[in-house]
Amino acid sequence: MANRIPVGVLGATGMVGQNFIRLLENHPWFEVVYVAASPQSAGKTFAEAVKGRWHMSTPLPAKVSHLIVEDAGNVKAAQGKCALLFSAVDLDKKAIAALELAYAAAGFAVVSNNSAHRGTPDVPMVIPEVNPEHLDVIHCQRQARGWTTGCLVVKSNCSIQSYMTPIWALMQAGFAPKRIILTTLQAVSGAGYPGVPSLDIVDNIIPYIGGEEEKSELEPLKIFGRLENGVIVNNSEITISAHCNRVAVIDGHTACVSLEFAGAKPKLEEIIPLWRAFRAVPQELELPMAPKNPILYNDEPNRPQPRKDRDLDKAMAVTVGRLRKCHVFDIRFVGLHHNTVRGAAGGAILTAELMKAKGFIG
Repeated sequence: MANRIPVGVLGATGMVGQNFIRLLENHPWFEVVYVAASPQSAGKTFAEAVKGRWHMSTPLPAKVSHLIVEDAGNVKAAQGKCALLFSAVDLDKKAIAALELAYAAAGFAVVSNNSAHRGTPDVPMVIPEVNPEHLDVIHCQRQARGWTTGCLVVKSNCSIQSYMTPIWALMQAGFAPKRIILTTLQAVSGAGYPGVPSLDIVDNIIPYIGGEEEKSELEPLKIFGRLENGVIVNNSEITISAHCNRVAVIDGHTACVSLEFAGAKPKLEEIIPLWRAFRAVPQELELPMAPKNPILYNDEPNRPQPRKDRDLDKAMAVTVGRLRKCHVFDIRFVGLHHNTVRGAAGGAILTAELMKAKGFIG
């Protein structure tokens, strides 16, 4: 574990930040040496800052517990201490956007869990199994902004990852989606801590999550888009209609998907072997956080289920089930992933691993 890249976590005391700390504890490539949060936490040890509110199921890593928490708004405090920063700060969108640009301009490779730059044309939004080539826009990003070692990459909204990889596997086989209707059943952990009040969610479903439907309908178009003249151009051939619901599940986002194809339509018996055989760049490179099998198909008629399937393959796999004919579109299926691992910190770590493998960090 020698010669690991020093990394920092911005917003380290929050739920996503804590997941970064947990998942990076024994990482073979990265070592957490810097933590930053709000001014209220600054100056305390990390252990003091999260006392009584360490929400992970594993103990607080000893190597991080003694680190002094810095003010995330102080970019200079991180200089000389780390090369890579994971951003999970909890600020308003404009403040996040400005802060992440400031860190990138100061020479840091920034991998963000936030939504502030998902629509920025020269900022890649990456699902490593789907669009790893979008990282190449970093060259143009650096040239246009005058950066050298600095860069900014974002991960997508947590809810879309339960169906993006299965759809992409079909696209790779020559089956182009035209229209998608999906209904998401999103876990309460996606709202952070303390999240949704218990009297609202227990024995209930909340059929509204602010901004989720817009993200679910727009972000896949960028991920399925193309690089052109130094920016990423959205795919204009796919239309998506989303219904997003908060449900009484702790972890694990589920999506019920109906899919119509533009041209050739796969037979049902073709699809499951395609999903099971699908591998991509993270698997070829054997990246540490990559699942061995990015898509797991479960033949049981009542699967996937969050409690039974969210933790499979390091909680980084997408579990798919209930593939069948759709009577309005062509096919329908159910997808599930772990929203705070694959959909948040784990997905960002995998993206950073891919960036290192491609020479953008180091």
